Amino acid sequence: MTAAAASRAPLRDPAWLQRLFWITALLALLWPLGVATEFRPWALLEPASRAASARFLREFVPPATSPDFLALVARQTWRTVAIATSGIALALLLAVPLTLLSTRVLSVSALSGRMAPLPFALRQALRGLMIVLRSVPELVWALVFVRVVGLGPTSGVLAIALTYGGMLGKVYSEILESGEAHATVTLLRNGAGRLQAFCYGLLPQNAAELTSYTVYRWECAIRSSVVLGFVGAGGLGQEIDNSIKMFAGNEVATMLLVFVALVMLADRTSAWLRRQLG
Repeated sequence: MTAAAASRAPLRDPAWLQRLFWITALLALLWPLGVATEFRPWALLEPASRAASARFLREFVPPATSPDFLALVARQTWRTVAIATSGIALALLLAVPLTLLSTRVLSVSALSGRMAPLPFALRQALRGLMIVLRSVPELVWALVFVRVVGLGPTSGVLAIALTYGGMLGKVYSEILESGEAHATVTLLRNGAGRLQAFCYGLLPQNAAELTSYTVYRWECAIRSSVVLGFVGAGGLGQEIDNSIKMFAGNEVATMLLVFVALVMLADRTSAWLRRQLG
């Protein structure tokens, strides 16, 4: 390009008007949402808010380090991990049958291209059940089970099991249906059952992805189990809630530090397991 041609080249972005339009449209859509939620971030800068924040943070220093309290935190941390792990284990017991019965590629009647009415109705009913299970947040399930079985870890385990059972069943089914189905179809055409087709056709090629997602959900369940403690489902969250109610900021600081360390450890463990699975 000559110097004269370069001098005649447009210096302004030709798409700037389009970008400006979409940015303005986005702000116009977000503005009524902010008004509806009464979102006022500048309230954090008001003198009363800054004074309350400073007073709240001062209560965190120094963190509680008495031997008895640290022993309590260690027990509740272990209980939190146990709640998450037990909940995921129960979720698997729920998700695997739902997956086997709702995955189209495992249906013998679908080999001809169109499922029979009864298997189709069963598949849709199970998919509807999974929608219900995962649509209700685990916090709501925990509130229900606290009323049914009382305070304690049982309600947290059951809440995680139901919500995550629906999530795992949906994603497992999508993973299996998106994979290569030639081996599975061949097994079904030669008389293999649904479980045999799953174990020898779909599972070998999808095991790594299924396990990776399960490990990721276990990591999420650890975070959820702490939140569930605030509604009486036991574990570290319930102790944090008790300390907040007692205005024991130093105890809250210690448990928050432990919680952050726990989430970091779960994140590292999850990442390591996913790397090992390829």
